[in-house]
Amino acid sequence: MAKTLVITSGKGGVGKTTIAANVGCALAQMGEKVCLIDADIGLKNLDVVLGLENRIVYTIIDVVNGAVSAKEALVRHKILRNLYLLPASQIATKEMVSPDDMKRIVSDLEKEFDYIIIDSPAGIERGFRNAVAPAEVALVVTTPEVPSISDADRVIGLLENFGYPDEKIKVVVNRIKPKMVKRGDMLTKEDIETTLALDIIGVIPDSEEVIIATNKGIPVVLNGASLSRNFENIARRIKGERVPIEEDIKVAESGGIFGIFKGFFSRKRGEGR
Repeated sequence: MAKTLVITSGKGGVGKTTIAANVGCALAQMGEKVCLIDADIGLKNLDVVLGLENRIVYTIIDVVNGAVSAKEALVRHKILRNLYLLPASQIATKEMVSPDDMKRIVSDLEKEFDYIIIDSPAGIERGFRNAVAPAEVALVVTTPEVPSISDADRVIGLLENFGYPDEKIKVVVNRIKPKMVKRGDMLTKEDIETTLALDIIGVIPDSEEVIIATNKGIPVVLNGASLSRNFENIARRIKGERVPIEEDIKVAESGGIFGIFKGFFSRKRGEGR
C-alpha cells in the first residue's frame, strides 16, 4: 500500500510544484514506484515541470466523471519508467472535484504504488481540502519570510483541525539565500522551527538551476544539477532514513558556501549562549 503525501502551503509561488516533481523523481530514482497527482485543477503546472504536457490524454476530471479509471488516466514519465502523473485539467474548476473523489482515486491507486504525492493548489479553500483529504503525511512548504511563515502557520492549524498529528506534518524551507543568511537578514532554521513548532524535513537554497530546469521540462534531479542532492535528502527522510539536515548543505569549500549555511543553522544557537 502506497504512502500518500500532500505538498501544500498557505500561499502560491513558494515552490510546491517544483518540490513535488523533484521529490517524486528522487524517490523513483531510488527504485520506488511513484504516482504524482496534480490537484491544482484549473491552474495545472506539474505536467509542464515534468515535460509531459504533450502526452496527456485524460485528466483527473475524466476519472471523477467515470470516463476512465485512475490507472487509465496516468501518464508515464519519459525517463523514469516507474514514475507516473495523474494530470489536472486546465478547463475545469476545483469545485468539480470533492474530497471524497480524491479519497476514491487514491484508494484505487494505492495498491499499484509505493508512494503517492499530491501537489496541492495554493490557499485554504476547496482545492486545499481536496488535496489533503486522502493524504497521511503533509509537507508544508514555506520561504524564510515572515508573511510566508505566517501563512504556513495557518495551514498547519488547519491540518491539525483535519486530524493530522504533529508527527505527520513536516516543513520544507525553500529559497534560502546564502548572502542574506550571512548578513543576518534572513530567518534562521531555529526561528522557523520555534514559530511553527514542527520539524524541518528539508532546506533548499535559492538557485537559478530551478528556473532553467523548469523551462526545459526536466526536473533538477534528472539534469545533474548540484541542487539535486537537497531533493534526494528529502526523499531519503521520507523513506525513514536518518539524514542530518546539515547534509542539505552542498559543501563547496571550507569558509565558502558551507560557512554561510553553517551560520544559518548555528547563529541563533550561538546568540543564546
